[in-house]
Amino acid sequence: MHPDPLFTIFGRGVYAYGLLIAVGLIAALGLMYFFWRKTRKFNETSADALIYSIVIAFFVGLLTGALFQAFYNYIENPSAGFKFGSGITFIGGLIGGVLSFVGIWNLYVFVIRPRTKIKFLKKEMNAGVSDALPFIPIGITLAHAFGRLGCLFAGCCYGNPTDAWYGLPCAAGHSGNYVPIQLFEMLFLLVLSGVMALLVLKFKFNYNFSVYAIAYAIWRFIIEYFRSDDRGKFIGSLTPSQFWCIIMVLCGIGYIFLQKYFLSRFMKHPERQAVAATNGSGENNGEPTDGQAEQAPAKTEQPAPPEDLTFVDD
Repeated sequence: MHPDPLFTIFGRGVYAYGLLIAVGLIAALGLMYFFWRKTRKFNETSADALIYSIVIAFFVGLLTGALFQAFYNYIENPSAGFKFGSGITFIGGLIGGVLSFVGIWNLYVFVIRPRTKIKFLKKEMNAGVSDALPFIPIGITLAHAFGRLGCLFAGCCYGNPTDAWYGLPCAAGHSGNYVPIQLFEMLFLLVLSGVMALLVLKFKFNYNFSVYAIAYAIWRFIIEYFRSDDRGKFIGSLTPSQFWCIIMVLCGIGYIFLQKYFLSRFMKHPERQAVAATNGSGENNGEPTDGQAEQAPAKTEQPAPPEDLTFVDD
């Protein structure tokens, strides 16, 4: 645990918590950009538009996470007043981040692109958000894992007191050892991120948002019983996070049908188009094309293949 500033810049302290959140965001963006460009053949315009939208949504998520926490604190103790900036709740940030990402992307695609005269905003895209969605939960879990490591340093989100061998002095303002829930959650998120990466890269699985929403919601619902920091009550005996976990499970189930019957129709599959363009240039791995088995074609001039097979996202 290291709740004090690591160093100062222009008189302001830089904390391990904030630094690790920044590292997590950069790592998540870099990994998603690599997947989109290298494994799914997104063109630069598509990948950049998605990254910019995610960055904006991330900062909106920080704001909504702080608002949710302030609201929960007010419900728990109305006499203290509504105090913004007293903490951040991840699920509140997740809700705000996801909703703002959807809004920003649709604003760009359906409002800005058709009307703008700025050339770089009108460049053609060969992939849309439907193609990107299987990878976004991988980035979320990776960034969240770094954030939980930051919680370990900050001494927040800790578990119950314990004398077990795995206990750590990870509770700010308290002496003794506590269950390092932050560390356990970080490990869980890294494993979940790896599983989702395997599913989409090896098995072309397009339902990672459901896997993420359901798996994390179940995990978070359970560990709320093992956290010693005051979680407050929201509805009945449920903490605010447990209430939203139930909503996340329902959304995860609903996403299965959304992907199957709606979003799948908008997937452009740029990786398939890249393979088709390669095969169309004559690199067909030695397999005969239609008509080659019957007779050798006459030597005629063949039109050059298109340099970049792209589609406009609509």
